[in-house]
Amino acid sequence: MKSAKIFEIKQLQKTQAYACRMSSIFVTGFSRKDQRYSPRVIANFGLNMAARAARRRELQTAIAAARAAGVFIKQRRGKPGRVRFKSDINIVTSVDTQAEALIIRRLRAAFPADGILAEERPEEKGNGRKWVIDPLDGTTNFAHGFPFFVVSIGLEEEGQPVIGVVYDPVHDELFTAVRGKGALCNGKRIAVSAQRTMSRAFLATGFAYTFKKNPDHFFKQFRSMMLASMAVRRAGAAALDLCYVACGRFDGFWELDLKPWDTAAASLIVAEAGGKVTRIDGRPYSHYDKSIVASNSHLHKAMVRILSRE
Repeated sequence: MKSAKIFEIKQLQKTQAYACRMSSIFVTGFSRKDQRYSPRVIANFGLNMAARAARRRELQTAIAAARAAGVFIKQRRGKPGRVRFKSDINIVTSVDTQAEALIIRRLRAAFPADGILAEERPEEKGNGRKWVIDPLDGTTNFAHGFPFFVVSIGLEEEGQPVIGVVYDPVHDELFTAVRGKGALCNGKRIAVSAQRTMSRAFLATGFAYTFKKNPDHFFKQFRSMMLASMAVRRAGAAALDLCYVACGRFDGFWELDLKPWDTAAASLIVAEAGGKVTRIDGRPYSHYDKSIVASNSHLHKAMVRILSRE
């Protein structure tokens, strides 16, 4: 009996020691041995924890700004205010500029040293990081009561998007991505479609505001993709089209003559959802490029091949 009691005490001591050690790992990520013998590793871990916390703050700030702008825009559906033509078919409303100002105020309050590249105002230089903003992607849709428009906010570091937030206020869908962490819609992980057959592909595209200068080129591409696929939709908001690729509603998307704010956030969302994004010639894509092809990756070579012919 005595030996059994001693055994129980020893087991309890082991259990308590293990619990204490696991508690240490839970809090710091390291065992006590690690804490004692790996100061450099622990220091790096601390830096990584701080970086993750900073990234969470950036994401949450962008989400809050996008949602606030989305609520503002939704409240003004059917009331676009003053409409100004930037070109023969490119419009801006007072809602665009007010939503943009709202977003920038929130970002500036949290990150005063960052740069700002937004659609409706001159670029503001910063510390090397840059927020790329489209306060209302799909302005023409919004102005005509067509419910396909979004708020788009991306954070760029060293020329690459690291955070993407796209909010659809009509359907209350929030698409988000952090580089290397996957993509979400309303907090649930999303992935591109599994379609591998081009003739069964459901695609989307857009016509740039400049398409009337060379309509034949746009129409040739459109015709070729219509003949090669099951169907093509043209809804008029590139950021939302790309998010629909990311969540598998569309199998692919292409467009010419886009601006950085059209794709900075949504191109990252597609990539983090498992898709592929390139230029129309198949080369690596930057949101500063004029052309984009985004797909579920299975159809990418076929799409690039068809588009490159025209």
